[in-house]
Amino acid sequence: MVVLLPRLRRFARNLTGDTDSADELVQMTCERALQRLHQYRDSTRLDSWLYRIVYTQWIDRIRRRQRRASKQEAHREIQESREKSIPSQGRLISFMDVKKAIEQLAQENRAAILLVAVEGYTYSEAAKVLGVPAGTVASRVARARKALAALFHEEQPRLLSIQRGT
Repeated sequence: MVVLLPRLRRFARNLTGDTDSADELVQMTCERALQRLHQYRDSTRLDSWLYRIVYTQWIDRIRRRQRRASKQEAHREIQESREKSIPSQGRLISFMDVKKAIEQLAQENRAAILLVAVEGYTYSEAAKVLGVPAGTVASRVARARKALAALFHEEQPRLLSIQRGT
């Protein structure tokens, strides 16, 4: 499990968008895994099992937060997140722009694209981690890619005019 900690942390950091929250999520995952080690099956990949725990812990955290927060607070947080995530004018698309754009995705789409595009999982492997059919993962990845393309397409005309000096 120790060998997988950097990968779990990266996945959690990309889900939460925050290093401290990611570290807490990974710690909770390790605790849960150790408490439920009897549920682990030798036929299951350890990394898939741990990714699944990270994902379910993250979803549980979001649900708890949503139950506590009023609709207005949730709307305010989403709006602030979107405002922070919009790539600024006058610069090329950077890693941070992509990271912020990924943070804007719906949670299901974000988890799917992170597992497939960042972690290198196949649709089938990601489906096992997320507990959904492979076709659902494919749909979520396609929606995520489309949303990301739309975000960066909106930025494209500004980038071209800056590069041309107009």
